[in-house]
Amino acid sequence: MADSSFDIVSKIDRQEVDNALGQTAREVATRYDFKGTGASIEWRGEEAIEISASADDRASAVLDVFQQKLVKRGVSLKVLDASEPKQSGQQSKIGVTLKEGITSEDAKKISKLIRDEGPKGVKAQIQGDELRVSSKKRDDLQTVIALVKQQDYDFAVQFTNYR
Repeated sequence: MADSSFDIVSKIDRQEVDNALGQTAREVATRYDFKGTGASIEWRGEEAIEISASADDRASAVLDVFQQKLVKRGVSLKVLDASEPKQSGQQSKIGVTLKEGITSEDAKKISKLIRDEGPKGVKAQIQGDELRVSSKKRDDLQTVIALVKQQDYDFAVQFTNYR
């Protein structure tokens, strides 16, 4: 019988992030407490978002609104890497970068966890920025998924390609 397997990945649903950004921009444009603050949120390239406002607290408030929209859309906040508000002339800016993929050292941590605490006969292979877990028994794979979900990593974890 062939092995069953699944992949552990850290991917961003770019469409959901874009929708959350659009909703945040509309809300900032219409909300009374943002009137006259020059608050805005927009893409800066493929992997970065820039938030600007006239004061640090207003820029932080825009970031909070954006995070709320992401949570409502099911996107983990662990994909965001936001900087502290920085003054740039009259504006206060926050740079937000999107983190995607599992680093090799994080993949090694997950692989070690599966080897040490997971069921016997489960194999984990690092393939680029994802981890392939395989076993002869599907029940063992379910156990590994539960084990990995219990851990608190500083990156978002999804399980794909289950077969």
